[in-house]
Amino acid sequence: MSSDTQQSDALTDCIAQVKSFALQEFDRQIQSHQLYYHTHDHIAQVQRRSQLISDTIRPNLSQDEIAQIDRLLDLCVVTHDMIQIFQAQPHPHSTRTRSSGVSETATLDQLIDYIDSVCPGTFTDLDRNIIRAAINATICAYDPEQQAIYQPSLDDPDLPIVARILALADLGALGIDGIEMYNREGSLLFLEENLDVVPLLITGKIEQLETTDPSLAENIRQRLLKRSRFQVNFAKSRLARFDHEIRGFPESAIDKLRHEVFQHLRTETVQEIENRTPISDQASLKALLEFFRFEQYLKA
Repeated sequence: MSSDTQQSDALTDCIAQVKSFALQEFDRQIQSHQLYYHTHDHIAQVQRRSQLISDTIRPNLSQDEIAQIDRLLDLCVVTHDMIQIFQAQPHPHSTRTRSSGVSETATLDQLIDYIDSVCPGTFTDLDRNIIRAAINATICAYDPEQQAIYQPSLDDPDLPIVARILALADLGALGIDGIEMYNREGSLLFLEENLDVVPLLITGKIEQLETTDPSLAENIRQRLLKRSRFQVNFAKSRLARFDHEIRGFPESAIDKLRHEVFQHLRTETVQEIENRTPISDQASLKALLEFFRFEQYLKA
């Protein structure tokens, strides 16, 4: 067996071991933090979207870029949300939040430590830099003007191809999959960030809440309204940022990405979201609950 083959086999074995470790840690996070959005299904969706992007641009890439994708893209997808760290909640009936970059930094620290302990010398410095860049590329910041989140790393024209693919796949539900998947992810994120609402939904008590606890009913209505408005603003932001964010891909692949991959990212789609989403100050708790359709995500 040649040394190149041995090195390739060692890398394959190491990647499998790292992914297995990451998924085990991910399962612990899902259980301990009661996660609804950051689950195995999210990983599967990002894997699918990443593969679609990479398959589309593959004919336009260099051999080095293709090799980087083949080695590291799926590893980065599987590990990018491995650790979830939430801030302390000031009030039990409030939305829990994550500070920008904290979970990703903790993920990278644990991931690189594990790689060093079980696969010393297997990953090159370039591999490590790509892994770091990819997971950091999923860090979101808030744009107060657009009232939506975005990924600042996508502004870097020299961002590695693996990192750009992962970042766009991570936030790619609307553009790639359309309105239903986009709204589904929004509902799951609300459940994950508002755990106090979950038992009220499961027991059905939320339906009587305006009578039994009007103050809490209004509290929840305001949180739902904030999320629904974010859904509209985020859709507008994804459309507005799209041309800028895909400039880092080969120019010859841009047209295919725009028309075949991110085919739903259109003015008409965003307008439909705005028309369908309850964002009025007068939107009732009942109307908001009907829009988010939480019951389908809380079935046993």
